[in-house]
Formats: sequence, structure tokens, C-alpha cells
Amino acid sequence: IRVMLDGVFSHTGDNSVYFNRYGLYNSIGAYQSKDSPYASWYRFKNFPEEYDCWWGVKTLPEVEENCPSYRDFIIEDKNSVVAQWIRRGSSGWRLDVADELPDDFIIALRKRVKAENPDAAVLGEVWEDASNKVAYGQLRSYALGHSLDSAMNYPLRNALLNFFTGKGTSEDFARTVRSLHENYPPQMFYALMNLVGSHDRARVLNVLAGLSGENAPKETWRTLRLDQAHYDMAKRRLKAMFALVCALPGMPTVYYGDEVGMEGFEDPLNRGTFPWGGEDAALTAFFRTLGDLRQRESLRRGRLAYIRNQGGCLVIERAADGERTVTALNAGDAPVELVLPWDAPTARDGVTGQRFLTEGGVLRVTLPPLDGMILV
Repeated sequence: IRVMLDGVFSHTGDNSVYFNRYGLYNSIGAYQSKDSPYASWYRFKNFPEEYDCWWGVKTLPEVEENCPSYRDFIIEDKNSVVAQWIRRGSSGWRLDVADELPDDFIIALRKRVKAENPDAAVLGEVWEDASNKVAYGQLRSYALGHSLDSAMNYPLRNALLNFFTGKGTSEDFARTVRSLHENYPPQMFYALMNLVGSHDRARVLNVLAGLSGENAPKETWRTLRLDQAHYDMAKRRLKAMFALVCALPGMPTVYYGDEVGMEGFEDPLNRGTFPWGGEDAALTAFFRTLGDLRQRESLRRGRLAYIRNQGGCLVIERAADGERTVTALNAGDAPVELVLPWDAPTARDGVTGQRFLTEGGVLRVTLPPLDGMILV
């Protein structure tokens, strides 16, 4: 296992040692004195009560990333935050709200990370296509090889949710993936963080069930649970969705608890404690099977091709070094008959183990609604 740390370098808490708004630390924070060594790290409008804060949240004062002493502390000093944690074994940094950090800050950070460990990664929280992201009126340079190594692939997540909840077709989904494929350099496209669950959104099972909290009073969220019918439908959708995530280029990412059936509305109920003893064992086994399948060379590095994308049916192929994997999914509400060229006498569903015979180089299979298979 490797560990990547989450760097929140655009703001601190008001109760941090650097700001020390409540005087809980035996040191002088920026809030307490203009003579504090940290005073220049923050932007005060009317000292000390009025200061820039993240999205207007008073408990999260924003830092001045261009302040030399702050940049030294985070990046440049021999024992800077970035450098020492890479030396201690972190495999990289995930940058919170990357588009709120100056470009040159990220570039300098990545340079320092690579100096400590060339294999360490810098991944950014970017909610749009990071190759052409415009933030605060500026076109950002995330995909030019000197900034981010990867980004959170929220555009893919949105396309997945639309496809598997009937809000979009397979044509729409393929159009999104093709756009990302065209826009990103291949090195970055194959390293994108492909997520379905997130700490910033309602639990994916709730979203897939169509019950993510928007139609219920917030004070009731804590006690609401999916009924069995909604849970079963959402679970089928989640399994098909994550099978597709594992079949696509990029890094399949599991938000803790999604693999055991955790529910939850938006923050903070999407961050509940792990349900030890209450896991959905069958769902966990399915995720483990997909993890094993993902070790296939074709799924890790293979080229991507579309065999069929029509309505609720999507069939994609990954191929590398003579190995071929075909993933077929049906997000619709009716069975789909598939006829696929196949140059072996049999095909096997890598998830269930079921084998299919071919006839004359053709494979015929039926996809039930909200189901799929990964043929190897």
C-alpha cells in the first residue's frame, strides 16, 4: 500500500497555530498581533476581525500563497512541509482546491516533489476538464507536463451518473470520454483519478437511488435510509458503473465505504464512520473481483475502442500486447442482444466466471437490464 497526503495550502483553520484566533497555543498567531511571524501569511482588511476567508467561511482564513515566508515553509526550505513528508514516505500530494492556488505555486511544488522523489505524484482537485480549465479569468496550465500529474476526473463521474440514472445515453457518455481523451496528453489521460464517490457529494448509492437529500428536510437526513427496493436498484447500478470505471483508462478510485454499501446524504453524512459488522459482503466481493481483473495489462495500459454505443448499451474494448478485454454494459430497462466478433473458441465473463461458446468467430450474448460483463 502507498499513501498520498492531502495538502490544503490555500487556507488554514482559524484555530491553527499559525492563526491562533482563540489563543489556545503558546505562541503568537496572525490573529493576535501584526508582529506575529505568520501575520504576512494572511490578508487582513480590518485587523484582526476582518480577513479573507475561504468561500466566506469565517473559520477558514485564506493564506497569501505568494508570501515568501509561507512559500518557504510549504515548498522551498530544506525541511519544508512538501519535502519532509515525501522523505517520510508519502507517495505524493493531492492538492485541495488546486484552481485556487497560483500556477507558479503548483509548478514550484511539483518541482520540489520530484526533486525528493521522481516517482511521487501531484494530483489536483479540479472539477472540470483540467486541460482547459479557466479559473478566476485565467486559463490554467495543468496539463502541460510541468504542473499536475493527474486530476480528479469529475467530468467522467458526471457522465457515469447521467448514463446509469437514465439522464444521458451511451452516446453522451462516449462523447464525454472522447473529449477527455482528445484534450489530455496520454500520460495524464491514463493517470486521471476516476472516481464515483466523493467526500464532497452525497454517497453514490443515494445518488444512484435518486434519493440524495434534495427533496427531504435536512434535519431528517440522519435518520433516512434507502428501502430495500431502492438499495437493490442502486447496488445494481453501482456494480455496472464501477465495472465501467475499471474498464476505462485512468485510476479506478473507491471512496471508503462505497465498496460495502454505505449510505449518506451530503456533508457531513457522506463522511460517516465505517460500518464494521454491517458490510454488504457480496458487494465487497464484487469490488475485489474487479480489482483483480484490473491487473490485466489490457485494462491498465491498453488502447481504448468503442464497439457499440447506442441508447443504454455501451461496449468498449481495451487491447494491449495481444491481450483483449471487452466490457459490455446495459444501463437500460430492457435486455440487449449483442453479436460480437471473437477470435477464440470461448469467452469468459471475468466477473462471474461464466463461459460462452463462439460460432464462426462470432459471440452472441444477452445483457439483462442494469447489468454487464467483462469478457476475457
